[in-house]
Amino acid sequence: MSSNPKKQPALGRGLSALLQNSETDITSMNGATVGSVSMINIQHIEANPFNPRTHFEKEALEELRMSILTHGIIQPLTVRKLGRDRYQLISGERRFRASQLAGLTEVPAYIRIANDQTMLEMALVENIQREDLNAIEVAISYERLLDECKLTQEQLSEKVAKSRSSIANHIRLLKLPASIQAGVRDQKISMGHARALLSITDEQEQLNAYQQIIDEALSVRAVELMVKPASNNGQTTTKKPKIGLSNTEQVFTAFLSDKLGAKVSIDKTDSGKGKVQVHFSTEAELNRVMALLKK
Repeated sequence: MSSNPKKQPALGRGLSALLQNSETDITSMNGATVGSVSMINIQHIEANPFNPRTHFEKEALEELRMSILTHGIIQPLTVRKLGRDRYQLISGERRFRASQLAGLTEVPAYIRIANDQTMLEMALVENIQREDLNAIEVAISYERLLDECKLTQEQLSEKVAKSRSSIANHIRLLKLPASIQAGVRDQKISMGHARALLSITDEQEQLNAYQQIIDEALSVRAVELMVKPASNNGQTTTKKPKIGLSNTEQVFTAFLSDKLGAKVSIDKTDSGKGKVQVHFSTEAELNRVMALLKK
C-alpha cells in the first residue's frame, strides 16, 4: 500500500495554527519580518473573492466601526501578497469593511503566501469555525469546499469538526427556493423550519407553507405536523389532516402544546361542536399548566 500523501498543515485546526507555521511565512519585506504584524495601506488590499459571507448587516458594521475608532483593530487581518504593494484578504472582511467605513488609511495584518485553492480552504474553514455565518452561508461554504476543493464529506467533516449528517442537512437547504433561503439568511425562519419544508417537493406548496410560517408565527413542531414525507411515485405530499380535524386545527393543537408544554387534543362531533383537551400525568404538571393559563 502506497504511503499517504503529505497533508497540508494546519487547515483542520483553523488559521491560528497556520499563522504559527513558519513554512507559510515570507521571510522579510521592506526590512520587516512578515511573519509578524505589519501595517498595510488599506487601499492596497482587495476583498477576498472566496469569502462565503455575502450579507453584512449595516448595524453590526456600524458597531464594529465605532469599536475600531475607539479601540483600534484588536485582531489583525490576514492577507496574502499578490505583488508589489498588492494584497488580498484571507480572513477578516468584516474588520476590513468596518475599517474602510472608519476612514482608516492603514490596518494591521499578517502576511502569508497561499495559492488560490489553499486560500479558498483557509477562508472557508476559518469562516465556518469562527464567524457567525447563517445556515445558508454555512451551506454554501460546505458546498464550495466539496466542489471546488475536491473534498469528500468525510474529509470535510474532519476539517470543520462537524458530523457528516450536519453537513448534509446544511447542503440540502440549497435545494429550497431562493426566497426561502433568503428567509433563513434574514432570520425570518429557522433552519428547523427550512428542514421541515424540504419534506414538500412542490415548489409552490413550499412557498405557501413558508408564508404561513411567517404569517402565523408557527413553531418548528407545528410545521413538522403540517408536512410528512410520503412515498407516492417519488413524490412528497402535504400531510393529510386527522379524521375530523382540519389542517388548521392540527396546527393549533401543536402550537398550544408547545406553549403549555403538555399534550393537547381536540375532539369534535360531525356537527362541528367539540372540546379542547389538555392532558397531564401528575398534579404538579396540572398546576403548572393552570399557572400558565392564568397569566
